[in-house]
Amino acid sequence: MKKNAEREIRGFVFNQFDEPEQSPFDKLFEIFKEIITHTSGDLDEALDWMKQLDEEYKLTTEDYTLDDFVEDLKKKGFIKEEIDSDGAGGMSITAKTERAIRKHALEQIFGKLKKGNAGNHRTNQIGTGDEHTGDFREYQFGDSLSRISMTESLRNAQINHGIGNFQMSEDDLVVEETHYKSQMSTVLMIDISHSMILYGEDRITPAKKVAMALSELITTRYPKDTLDILVFGDDAWPISIAELPYLKVGPYHTNTVAGLELAMDLLRRKRNTNKQIFMITDGKPSCIRQRNGEYYKNSMGLDPYILDKCYNMARQARKLRIPITTFMIAQDPYLTRFVQEFTMANQGKAFYTGLKGLGEMIFEDYEINRKKRIRG
Repeated sequence: MKKNAEREIRGFVFNQFDEPEQSPFDKLFEIFKEIITHTSGDLDEALDWMKQLDEEYKLTTEDYTLDDFVEDLKKKGFIKEEIDSDGAGGMSITAKTERAIRKHALEQIFGKLKKGNAGNHRTNQIGTGDEHTGDFREYQFGDSLSRISMTESLRNAQINHGIGNFQMSEDDLVVEETHYKSQMSTVLMIDISHSMILYGEDRITPAKKVAMALSELITTRYPKDTLDILVFGDDAWPISIAELPYLKVGPYHTNTVAGLELAMDLLRRKRNTNKQIFMITDGKPSCIRQRNGEYYKNSMGLDPYILDKCYNMARQARKLRIPITTFMIAQDPYLTRFVQEFTMANQGKAFYTGLKGLGEMIFEDYEINRKKRIRG
């Protein structure tokens, strides 16, 4: 395990902390949240990684050791003692840590979006809604008084009339534009086939981070929206938000059809008009379950039989007005051709992305798709 940890640790970059107000616990906790995501919730492995990092980067001091950090994790309710069925003791992370990991993922991904160019989250058109845009215009007869920006209006009055003879007229009033927000039901599909960890590249951890961040965004900022998460390998099954930190790949092929079938079944039950599917995958469809219950698998190239089933599912989703956005984290030309055909069948969208920009792309697309573009 140590060799694996050392190999993975090379992917971390540590800079000197420049926040004097940050406590020793907070500094270590930031690192801990990142590592526990990579170890899929395995606390013992995460602490082993931190021990190795401490030896190399001197993360702790004599005044605050790694043992002190573990004790604080217990006191603050981030880890707990457990006794397994054999009577052996151990420790595991708590629901409080799971929430902290999701928040950490949200800040990592959504925080980057907020640093982007102005206008990244604005729709093409505006209306009388409940989401502020930061744009202002002159007051017009019929505008709701609640939409008047008093700060900007007072500023105009001072400029137009002076402070000594202060007065405010209708010409000084400005209102802030708002977006009308519609409810959205989203299904996020995550490929957990074996190829997600092949060739020494960890593709499952970025996918997990996206899922955790998206779930945290929706539950805190858009509570009326719904998010279902499913994973697909040889079969497909839904998972809860609480299960995300522990998600691992398996010795599976890629049954894209099963994932799409489950996604559409979940969305049929939603009352929201706006529905969408996000699919994160790095491999070609290579498996399908037949009517007799047996699996047909083919890892060699693109199998026409399996592809045809995938295209049929894409067309079914199109008839149900469910767009599918595919995030392909591989660049193989033959996979690109498959995604192009699949996207054409659904009239959806496709992004060919590396791991680094995956989160930003999904969040950008979610923010755009969920806003109903109407004119006031």
